[in-house]
Amino acid sequence: MPLHLVRPLCVFDLETTGLQITKDRIVQIAIIKLLPDGQSISFNELVNPEQNIPDEIAAIHGITNEMVANAPTFKELAPQVIAFIADSDLAGYNSNKFDIPVLSEELLRTGIDFDLGARHFVDVQNIFHKMEQRTLAAAYQFYCGKTIENAHNALYDTLATLEVLQAQTERYQDLSNDIAGLAKFSTIGDNQRADFAGRLCYNEQNLLCYNFGKHKGKTIERVLKEEPGYYGWMLEADFPLNTKQLLRQEVERLKDAALGTNLEDKLELLKNKFKKP
Repeated sequence: MPLHLVRPLCVFDLETTGLQITKDRIVQIAIIKLLPDGQSISFNELVNPEQNIPDEIAAIHGITNEMVANAPTFKELAPQVIAFIADSDLAGYNSNKFDIPVLSEELLRTGIDFDLGARHFVDVQNIFHKMEQRTLAAAYQFYCGKTIENAHNALYDTLATLEVLQAQTERYQDLSNDIAGLAKFSTIGDNQRADFAGRLCYNEQNLLCYNFGKHKGKTIERVLKEEPGYYGWMLEADFPLNTKQLLRQEVERLKDAALGTNLEDKLELLKNKFKKP
């Protein structure tokens, strides 16, 4: 079945200075935007990461420090990226674990108010692993009968990912061809991920919880009571900005809720105090 689009779908890939979400930076971003009417447009830019590209990383994707020396920084490109993505759904290969968290970090660093979370995310790798258990190169060969000639170039990887996604919906008749269904199917794990890096999640009661370490599965509220210093440690430690942002919002919500409860209690006491016998 061909892809069924309710709104545009941006298939994208990033090349970076490394694999650390909180520290490494984008050196190339490529996006192919599919429109519901079948048309497509592309966006492909080299990015100055404002930090060194290690030789071993440059050997993988072929992008050197010299190549990006005069390229725009991500902060300079951010308005174009945001305008291009707009309210589109997003798709990529291993994007839920890497590309989306990295893109989120870069956007948050710019200080631009853009809600990346209000959309569906389709991870083509997760669909592939659920169906066949392979790499992108093998997926391209398996589904499309082609060999990737320029692996680790963001634009070629993006084109390959798009072709694989389209081939997957045609091959598997029981696989949904709408983006909401594909996003749900390509999500791995029982917990409802709250942040892009998966450090926070929602439990069955829709309460925000830690999703790692010694407090995994515990709500933020419970940990605040049991070990209040854990929250401060999270904010100071090397966690993604998106994770810290959600954590701050939840703590502020809990504070406001507690303040509201205290005010209600005080008002009730005052009513009882001045109530006529």
